[in-house]
Amino acid sequence: MTFAGWSLFIGVLLLSLVLLGTWLGRLPLSSAMLYLFLGWGLGPDGLNLLMPDPSRYAALLEGASEAALLISLFAVGLQLGVPLRDRRWWLPLRLAFLSMALMVALVTAVGVWLLGLPLGAAVLLGGILAPTDPVLASGVQAEPGDSPDRLGFSLAGEGGLNDGAAFPFVMLGLGLLGLHDTGPGLWRWWGLDLLWSMLGGLAIGAALGALIGRLVVYLRSRYREALGLDVFLGLGLIALAYGLAQLLLASGFLAVFASGLALQRVRERPLGGTEPLIASSEASGHTYDVLASHSHHASATMLDSVQLFNGQLEKLAELTLVLLVGAMLAYTRPLPAAWWFVPMILLLLRPLSTLPATAGEGLSGTQAAMIGWFGIRGIGSLYYLVYAVNQGIDQPLAETLMTLVLWTIAASVVVHGLTAQPLMRLYRTGLGLSLRAAPPGQAKPQD
Repeated sequence: MTFAGWSLFIGVLLLSLVLLGTWLGRLPLSSAMLYLFLGWGLGPDGLNLLMPDPSRYAALLEGASEAALLISLFAVGLQLGVPLRDRRWWLPLRLAFLSMALMVALVTAVGVWLLGLPLGAAVLLGGILAPTDPVLASGVQAEPGDSPDRLGFSLAGEGGLNDGAAFPFVMLGLGLLGLHDTGPGLWRWWGLDLLWSMLGGLAIGAALGALIGRLVVYLRSRYREALGLDVFLGLGLIALAYGLAQLLLASGFLAVFASGLALQRVRERPLGGTEPLIASSEASGHTYDVLASHSHHASATMLDSVQLFNGQLEKLAELTLVLLVGAMLAYTRPLPAAWWFVPMILLLLRPLSTLPATAGEGLSGTQAAMIGWFGIRGIGSLYYLVYAVNQGIDQPLAETLMTLVLWTIAASVVVHGLTAQPLMRLYRTGLGLSLRAAPPGQAKPQD
């Protein structure tokens, strides 16, 4: 198709989504489901307009999925306003590290004993499928702020953390296949790929997010400098955190997530003798320049602007990547094991992997069951899949991984998309009833 043809197609697609957006929102479907089916229809099994052959375009697909993942991780970090010392962080941390490691082990065992894969390939498959996706779980995402529902906050925090924490296991799998240097006795893997990668990435991102955020607020509130171009602020911080972390051999994904967390926590630094602005009587309120340069409103205005742009960019990234996943299904090969492997991942291994993390957290049975169910696979798994293909794994293994991973992502998008709205409606109704039923003076149940 020519450039003009693609321009016409993209224009019709995007404007159709805008014009039909309200009607589509009433359907019991997630947006990701619609994008997936549309991608399949546009791919080789349909109109043959999209042909993202992973074997031919692994490098391009790796770059696209990596960029989308960075945007989504930054967006999630911007949303999670719970104080870092709050005990509510223990559950997402346990899910992101303990449950993810257990998930890798379970998938590895299945890969070796039931799929007949070599150990390295089985570990690689586990690392690819271990991370969950906070973006595709839009129906259960946490609300921004410091008092989110515990279920949505835990799932979003897990997805933001484990997309980066899965990297060491992917590298371990590649190392066992002879495609990555793990060092004698795995010392390089333990020290560099695992410990430094995660701790260094979090530290670098947190430092940059706090430093850049405070610098911008200071310049705006004290000197009326650095106003505007908040579009570049978000993108620049993502690029800076990722680039510096990667150059220092730390996790760029965790760095970007931590930079969003740190930027979200930049607080106002009011000047002495000043008062917060009161909304004017005019419908338009105060202008951006007034709010962005006022010492009582500078950081909130900066955060709102960055969140607005990054949220729109995140939606575009989701559309692009899920369309590609739908089209890539045509490149999978018939594999009888996929019929039992995909249900096992979603219905058995994911719930089992969450049990050690949820134990002792004071969750209701409904909350624990919902956490076990909503382990949505998505952009993170796609990125690690094409990354592995691009590292030179042999063709038969690449085809096996593509089939198992892409069909797991597709099945997850469909079944979780169908169940998100009704299950969350029942969950919120039950939560509301429990709060209304609590006697006066009784402690509020955990949400």
